[in-house]
Amino acid sequence: MNNYALIIIIIIYLAVLFYIAFLAEKNRRSKWVNNPYVYTLSLAVYCTAWTYYGSVGIAANTGINFLPIYLGPVIAAPLWIVLLRKIIRISKQHKISSIADFISLRYGNSRILGAFVTLICLFGTIPYISLQLKAVSETFEIMSDETSYISTAIIDDSTFYVALLLAIFATFFGTQSTDASEKHKGIIVSVAFESVLKLVFFLIIGGYITFYLFDGTTDIYNKMSVTENFKQLTSLSSVESGFNWFFMIALSFMAIFLLPRQFQVSVLENSREKHLKKAIWLFPLYLLLFNFFVIFIAWAGKLTFGGTQNAEYYTLLLPLEYGNSFLATLVFLGGFSAVISMVIVSTLALSTMVSNNLIIPYGFLDKFIQNQPERNSKYIKNIRRISIFTIIISAYFFYVSFSKELSLYSIGLISFVIISQLGPSFFIGLFWNRGSSKAAILGMIVGLSVVIYTLVLPFTLQAYTGNDDFIQYGLNGIRALKPYALFGIDFLSPPAHAFFWSMSLNILTYLTISLVIKGNYRERNYAEMFVDSRNFVTLQDSALVWKGEAYVADIKNVLVRFLGEKRATRALNIFFKKYNLPANTQLADARLINFSEKLLTGSIGSASAKILIASVVKEEQISLVEVLKILEESKENIVSNKVLLEKSNELTQLSAKLKDANQELISKDKQKDEFLDTVAHELKTPITGIRAATELLMDEEDDMPKEMKAQFLKNILQDSDRLGRLINNILDFEKLETGRLNLDLGYNDIQKTIVKAISSISQIAAKKEVQIVNKNVHTFKTNYDEDRILQVLTNLLSNAIKFCEPKKGKITVDYKLGNEYVEISVSDNGKGIPEEDHDFIFDKFYQSQHQNTIKPQGSGLGLAITKQIVEKHQGKIWAKKGIKKGAMLVFTIPFK
Repeated sequence: MNNYALIIIIIIYLAVLFYIAFLAEKNRRSKWVNNPYVYTLSLAVYCTAWTYYGSVGIAANTGINFLPIYLGPVIAAPLWIVLLRKIIRISKQHKISSIADFISLRYGNSRILGAFVTLICLFGTIPYISLQLKAVSETFEIMSDETSYISTAIIDDSTFYVALLLAIFATFFGTQSTDASEKHKGIIVSVAFESVLKLVFFLIIGGYITFYLFDGTTDIYNKMSVTENFKQLTSLSSVESGFNWFFMIALSFMAIFLLPRQFQVSVLENSREKHLKKAIWLFPLYLLLFNFFVIFIAWAGKLTFGGTQNAEYYTLLLPLEYGNSFLATLVFLGGFSAVISMVIVSTLALSTMVSNNLIIPYGFLDKFIQNQPERNSKYIKNIRRISIFTIIISAYFFYVSFSKELSLYSIGLISFVIISQLGPSFFIGLFWNRGSSKAAILGMIVGLSVVIYTLVLPFTLQAYTGNDDFIQYGLNGIRALKPYALFGIDFLSPPAHAFFWSMSLNILTYLTISLVIKGNYRERNYAEMFVDSRNFVTLQDSALVWKGEAYVADIKNVLVRFLGEKRATRALNIFFKKYNLPANTQLADARLINFSEKLLTGSIGSASAKILIASVVKEEQISLVEVLKILEESKENIVSNKVLLEKSNELTQLSAKLKDANQELISKDKQKDEFLDTVAHELKTPITGIRAATELLMDEEDDMPKEMKAQFLKNILQDSDRLGRLINNILDFEKLETGRLNLDLGYNDIQKTIVKAISSISQIAAKKEVQIVNKNVHTFKTNYDEDRILQVLTNLLSNAIKFCEPKKGKITVDYKLGNEYVEISVSDNGKGIPEEDHDFIFDKFYQSQHQNTIKPQGSGLGLAITKQIVEKHQGKIWAKKGIKKGAMLVFTIPFK
């Protein structure tokens, strides 16, 4: 392809990315910007040019040994829901802006530690960025028609201009705010977009090579299986290989947390913790898809080219070999996307670290204190912009001077091992509160020294001098100091070997120094907050150990210098309101100092924030005894607050219960009133009838026929019986409620009892033309009070008749035997029981509002008495739910 055409494609592609980033920044609150898929895809910045090209190269040369670099993140992903969530919460609480800030804060805002972490990240990342530029340069050369394209002059090198464009992109979208802890939506959305493109293009080329150039995976496998060393390429041939895998998996596990670009996207750019739930399965799936075709592309390249071509670029060389320049262009853009994502996010993260942990705390703080807010904001942005350009240009010159001689895979692993030296102080510090800043620094120094000796130095000497005497014989000919076989361990690959020794000595130094030298009160205070993340919010407010004199006005002046008058005033008002402090408070306490440091951290870093606040307060040294006393008081306050909170919760629950009880009493009172009204009605009706009939019968002049007199006497008798039943119900219920009703237990036949109940109610049923069916005619004897169970059945049957339609009603009485009880049921095809009545029909005074009559009939005691009688027999009664037509009431009598 023509050089100019390729350059135009690159420019158009970068313009598209600029437009996507611009739209994202403009619509930063929209759902398409803030969703778990964008977050997860941004994590794929892990897949750089090394993944796109280097993995194929290592697969071609060493087989499946490319997999450990991806297995580490896959193993780490399920732990994100616990470990990464903890890191995210701490970072948000303290407005952390980089991994250097995070580690520095854990060890008491140590300025030296923050600077040292920054230097390690620069040392490990700049070569990695140069690796990306190397990939751009070499793939551009492969795609170019002109074999003499590569120029020794910077002004003619397109890679230099690509680096400048990437620096402009990162500068434009990465330095819009002085608060580095704010989200960079434009960059993250563009990274997510690139992640989709590079995956899709890689799958396309993988499918093309596997299924178009060859006849599928089986064809490639069969052809490759007859070549030499095939078995070694497809299996772990020894225990030594297993150890190599183990250490490489551990290395990549650390990298997914510690790489500056990964910390940036996974922690600092996380807007919602719930996005982790999607990421823990979607990101491993992404890596699986990305690596599906790697081994087949590598084997296809070896079968096609043998050993004549650079295996790292088989994805480009194969389509070009078969004349498919379109697919080759897609692959080039996919690799270019991988480069852009890594370079932009890495330089953004590094520029923040350089600004907040090197330049500002060691050179610009005095000037910032004297300047106005607008000028300070301008200075901070310019420092970061210059840092971005400096980092990318430094990476370019590293590429020009060194990287051309090294492979993508080798540079990538060296960077991983260097960055892993942050691991002990990072991971152990999250769960062990004894770790100190001195231990962290010394551990990193020891680990980094080992990495330089066992990996960086021999690798560089061999690459540029061609002399491997240092590797073969060790320092001064001491074989125990051979860099690739330190103290006789010679079965590990150089990266695994360097990682093993550096990490072992780093951890040993960190633990030993931490146990021997305790951190100061500030370190131990922050350690407590980091370790006890569950109570993090409480601890950060109440456990900050500080003693001295500070004034709100002085602290506000510092805040105004960086935040502006309006923002600083608003922040302080929020603070006073949160802690119920008067607005005219003059003396500052530990909480305000902590709050102010957090406000400044996003703009100038935690170390610089600590220095600035310390410059306007008079802090007194605190002895260990005082520290312990303050911490003990804080713990007592926390315990007291916890007790008060528990009491408050208990009072809230009690209040809710009292409210419910009050509502129930109101309901019962209403039911009682309705009951009294109903009873009065029930008493008045027969009494009125008796009185009227009696007055007629007492009229001596009345020549009433005998038949009519007999009917009146019959009515008087029926009304008297009605009054008797009502009074008996009230008396029975009162006895049952007070426990004064004794059962006359005896062995009776349940079938005969049912027949008696049906017989006693048959006239009422016949009058309404309701059919009653006795379903089970078998006899069964058990122990119960027959009169009371007869009363239960009579009440249930009367209730059923009342709700059945005349001439259409049908009532079925049935019983069946359980393991320990007899279950009796009365069902009907009447109106049924409304859903809202199911839980109340057995309550005293309760009458359904869905009866067939205008005013509920009866006293409302029938079913309540029924329930009391059944429970007196140690049985249960209920209305069966889910009956489509009518109702079914069921009760049980235990066997005795």
